Amino acid sequence: MSPDHRLGALYLIPTPLGDTPAAAVLSSEAIGTVRMLDYFVAENPKTTRAFLKKTGSARPMQSILIERLDHNTPAAALEEMLAPLLAGRDAGLVSEAGCPGVADPGGSLVRLAHQREIKIVPLSGPSSIMLALMGSGLNGQQFAFHGYLPVEEKALCKALLALEQESQRKSQTQIFIETPYRNERTLKLSLRTLHNPTWLCIAADLTLPTEEIHTRRVRDWNNKPLLKDRPCVFLFLAG
Repeated sequence: MSPDHRLGALYLIPTPLGDTPAAAVLSSEAIGTVRMLDYFVAENPKTTRAFLKKTGSARPMQSILIERLDHNTPAAALEEMLAPLLAGRDAGLVSEAGCPGVADPGGSLVRLAHQREIKIVPLSGPSSIMLALMGSGLNGQQFAFHGYLPVEEKALCKALLALEQESQRKSQTQIFIETPYRNERTLKLSLRTLHNPTWLCIAADLTLPTEEIHTRRVRDWNNKPLLKDRPCVFLFLAG
């Protein structure tokens, strides 16, 4: 490759967390970048096309190339996705919701792009994890995100207790997410497993009109919000 050959840049483009106008949660820089690009790598091409329309992209949809990158994408396919960037074409990495690379399969593409010396440009936008932490009132100096905890009840309770002990030792906020249809079960088990003085926060429907953020000690969770099928982040801090 000649010294003056330009590599494309990989733009990390956040998307709204729900049915929210793009301009309400994305920076003008992010929206302008989306309108400029004609090549995207996305977790879900169908919802990405809907997102592109929300940004006011004037390009015909048939002229935009969208490659799928999800949890089933083989590692060998990542090199092919970066080939246009090595040839000088800019690309956008788009998550299903929120920030790409955070609780998202796009991180593997970003890591490979670094190895190929491709410029990475993260753009500002909503992250449910950070918004939940900001709104929780819990420790924002020491925190850890654990993704999804075990599904099986016994294993989930064991994981909650282990994280609570770690929270106690480190004064660390523990953050995790759940498949929406299991939210209410997870809340019930969390209240049954965690100790009474522990602070528990539930952040649901972030950035949406139905947004709710509640932080209470475990012993004070008498009135529980309805969480079924709502995007939700769970946080707790040992009391």
